[in-house]
Amino acid sequence: MTRRRFRELFRPRRTIRPTRDGWWCLGAALALGFAAMNTGNNLLYLLASLLLALIIVSGVLSEQSMRRLRLTAVVPDEIYAATPTALGVRVANGKRWLTSYSVMLEAGERRLYVDRLRAGEERLQTWETTFARRGRQRLAGLRVVTRFPFGLFVKTGRLILDEEILVFPAVGPIDAARRRQLAGGGARPVRQRGRGHDLYNLRDYRPGDDRRLIHWRSSARTGTLTVRETQAETALDVRLVLRGDGRTGERLEAGLSEAASLVSHLLATGATVELVGRGVHVPSGRGLVHRHRVLTALALYDPGAAHAVPPPAAGAVAEIAVDLG
Repeated sequence: MTRRRFRELFRPRRTIRPTRDGWWCLGAALALGFAAMNTGNNLLYLLASLLLALIIVSGVLSEQSMRRLRLTAVVPDEIYAATPTALGVRVANGKRWLTSYSVMLEAGERRLYVDRLRAGEERLQTWETTFARRGRQRLAGLRVVTRFPFGLFVKTGRLILDEEILVFPAVGPIDAARRRQLAGGGARPVRQRGRGHDLYNLRDYRPGDDRRLIHWRSSARTGTLTVRETQAETALDVRLVLRGDGRTGERLEAGLSEAASLVSHLLATGATVELVGRGVHVPSGRGLVHRHRVLTALALYDPGAAHAVPPPAAGAVAEIAVDLG
């Protein structure tokens, strides 16, 4: 048995502590109990019993409210540093008949309140957070807390949903100098539909098509409205090179953010991008899967890794360097 499982085995499922009103209730029950034993007064025994029964009922009802609550984290596929990100959790009441009341979800410093969750009901709770740095990180986790029913005790469950996530470098707009550099490489057509100038195909007109694309000569010949489909244009194949040792932390993060922005911009235009640097090499590719691959490499970039930059790939016609300091 591992050490972690050993701790899980002997760690209590719930922790409970009295509130200020709870301490007053406990103190009153003890005082009445001592007074009843010293005086033999039946009324004092009755009052002490009522307070103790109130404490027991509070514990039973609070446990019933927290039992069989299932929590599932809702995390975006892509999370970027220094960018507000919406996180969520689905709270489901797995009980068949009983309703859960007054449940609080504590996510770090944030508190999400669920007033009532009927049997079998599921509810989505969301909040916004910002991750300051890239790389692998752990979520703050969630605790289920309740003061139900009388507010005498705070019952808290174990920390859950503290799973690991990957945060990509921040992605922002491309500055004017970079745009001129990218535009200077020219463009070449690819055999797919898109926004360009060359003709890709002719087809029948559909409602909503831009009337400026109507091919009048073909329309007159066939007797039906025909529109032109243009061929997409993309930037030339790009080799993105990370230069420098990245000893300065702020410059390193700024350089990786610039590289992530360039990658997102180029791949959005349909370009083919290759990434090389110290300890990292992502072969040429395009599309959303390749974008995720490159951003993952940038998120996990280690400036201390010693790795030679591979020679330019065959067919690469443009090289862009990003200074990491």
